[in-house]
Formats: sequence, C-alpha cells, structure tokens
Amino acid sequence: MAAPLVLALGGSLLRPEEAERLAWLSSLANLLSECEVSIGIVVGGGVAAREAIELATRRGENDLAALDEIGITATRVNASIVSQILLDAGIDVFAGIPTDVASAAQSLDEHSVVVMGGTRPGHTTDNVAIRLAIEAKAARCLIATNVGYVYSSDPKVDSAARPIESMTLSELQGIVGPPVHGKAGGSSVIDPIGVQAAIDNNLPLAVLDGREMDRIEDALAGKPFVGTRVEVG
Repeated sequence: MAAPLVLALGGSLLRPEEAERLAWLSSLANLLSECEVSIGIVVGGGVAAREAIELATRRGENDLAALDEIGITATRVNASIVSQILLDAGIDVFAGIPTDVASAAQSLDEHSVVVMGGTRPGHTTDNVAIRLAIEAKAARCLIATNVGYVYSSDPKVDSAARPIESMTLSELQGIVGPPVHGKAGGSSVIDPIGVQAAIDNNLPLAVLDGREMDRIEDALAGKPFVGTRVEVG
C-alpha cells in the first residue's frame, strides 16, 4: 500500500463568503474522491480563531495556554465542516474529529480520509499536520495556505522578498526561526516547531496556495506544482 499524505489546510481557506466557500469545499471533495492514497487533513482556525482569541484578550485573558484552547476549539469546528462536506460527497471519511495524532494515524489505516484540527496548547495546526505525517509515515506533508510560496523574507514588509521554488528543511528553518511557540493565533508560513520536527524525522514538506485547487491536485499526485518544495537536507 502506498504511503499516505498529510494536507494542512489553513483556516483562511474556509472563506467567510458562503457561496465561494462551498464551491471551494466541493472542489476539494471532488479532488479527494479521486485520490489513490489515504489523506490526513489538519484544518486551521483562521479568522474564527483569531477573532475569538482577540475578544478573550480584550476581556483580560492573558494565559497563553487558555488562549490556545480557544483557537483549538475553532480548528475543530472548521474540521467538522470539512469532514461533513466530504462525508456528504460519499468519501470514506473517519466519522469523528480525532484530538491526537496517534488516534488520527490509526484511523488513517482504516479510512481513506481523516480530518482533524488542533490537539493541545503549544501546537499549531501546521505542527500537528507535520506530527501526523511523521506518526502515519506519510510520504510528504503539504501546507496549503493563502500564500503561494515560502519567501526569502516577509513580502508584506520587504518589497525585495523573493519566492523560493525549492529549498531544504534547514534553509526553511533559517527563515522561520528557532523552534519556539509564538503568541496564540499567530501565523507564520510554517510553524518553526513543526519545521524542527520535520528536520528530526526527515520529512519533506510542500507549501502552496490552497485557493488554487489545481496546485493541491498536482502536489497530491506527486507532479510538479506551483509553490515551494522543501526537501530533506
């Protein structure tokens, strides 16, 4: 049996505009229905998580673990939405939202698709996806977000930032920084703790714009794709 793949879906991909979001989810279901390998999906919290965390912070909550728990709840709601769409499409999806990577990996042995969100404070969904890939002995972990590439620096603040099509895990770690947990609800192209786990376990990664379904399709199929391929090294 071919090794599974793990796909991290940034919460930003579950767009708030209902018609557009449903069209995107339907396209995802169509794509996954044709996949020949098992797929583990980890869904981020996106806007819902950030808004809930901001509200809690304004009300005086400053415990990082408690704020993380709020974000985790949002990721599991988003995961439930994705799971239900896939179930409705007739895909063999595990009927539940695992709360740890060990049980998710076990369920991936028995089902075509397993969908989950966050697990515990200190672990972003990027980190969870990478750890699920390691646990499930996946061939690669794909990070689908709302940016097209890993950039040499933050393109929001550096006009000279350049997209990188191919790099090593060590080079990626040099960009994302040391493996420490940032603020709840924060975002980086890939969680640096997850990158370190990928380095430690020789797990290749890929970063791509998940709004473009053909890019996800190519990456899942092992074809050349528009985005950043991150190899062991």
